[in-house]
Amino acid sequence: MPRGGSAGFFRGRYKSEPEDFVVEEVPAYLPCGSGDHVWLWVEKRGLTTMDLLGELAQRLDRDERSFGIAGLKDAQAISRQWVSIEHTDPRACEALQGDRFAVLQVSRHGNKLRMGHLRGNRFVVTLRGTQPEDLEKARTNLAELVRLGVPNYFGEQRFGKRGANLQKGLDVLRGNARAFAAKMPRRVFGLVLSAVQSEVFNRVVIARRQALDTLLPGDLAFLHRNGAVFAVTDPDQEKERLLAVEVSPSGPMPGPEMMLPEGEPLALEQAAMAALEITTDAFAKLPFRLGRGERRPLRVPVADASVEGVPAGVRLTFALPSGAYATSVLRELLEDTIWFGGD
Repeated sequence: MPRGGSAGFFRGRYKSEPEDFVVEEVPAYLPCGSGDHVWLWVEKRGLTTMDLLGELAQRLDRDERSFGIAGLKDAQAISRQWVSIEHTDPRACEALQGDRFAVLQVSRHGNKLRMGHLRGNRFVVTLRGTQPEDLEKARTNLAELVRLGVPNYFGEQRFGKRGANLQKGLDVLRGNARAFAAKMPRRVFGLVLSAVQSEVFNRVVIARRQALDTLLPGDLAFLHRNGAVFAVTDPDQEKERLLAVEVSPSGPMPGPEMMLPEGEPLALEQAAMAALEITTDAFAKLPFRLGRGERRPLRVPVADASVEGVPAGVRLTFALPSGAYATSVLRELLEDTIWFGGD
């Protein structure tokens, strides 16, 4: 599917106000009601997830590192997510609130929340500045994304302001990684490396975006229901699952532990690395166990999608699996992805 879909692009802006971008976590499981870990269902507005943990830590007199989360949520938005903390009084959590957050529900569970413990996220996005005819364009094109899947680009927030994380990561991989690691906090070191992996992946998506519903000989396919990756021996055998967006071609998050495809898919991935003047070997020489590598689907399914007209413009509702970005959907619909604020 070409960008803009069969109905063509339209203009709209989002994140003008936090209410224009609402994201709600879809958890992998819910707290069972008993256990040593207190789980908080929190709504925040115009606040990063890390700043939210800072607010909670101050009020509960705990270290920020003692909290568990399943994922990071946008700052310039209204978002709802679970946060866990061990050995605390649930009653002390029930009334917690600040100018930009509020605890909506408190429960218990037997374990701490870990990054990735979520099925996905549900989004409600209001697009302002649209024209009356754009409502039907949005309906047509969003329906096509549900049928075909959406290119699984990493969003702008992955790369830092003005791409600063990406440039730092490239400097690390092209230079003396251990020297950089000695000057950089481990979390920041991990962020800049992931920015490079994300750039390689996005370049492969661009190279293959006209045929993301097609497997090539030598591909490593991604099974969406459980994240399994398998070598493709006969692409024709997977046509039915490809059409149903149950299986998709995968792309590289480069590192020494990443599986490598063969043939044309491998050549495309090597070209993306070469354009950035880096090699997989550079990731193998890193200190710590960072940048180990994995496969990521080149497209993802879009679910629970709907479009409605509202006084401000057009409102989109859709759900994406864990790790996918709402901006991937918006860039397929909007002529100019006008983004106010930031992460």
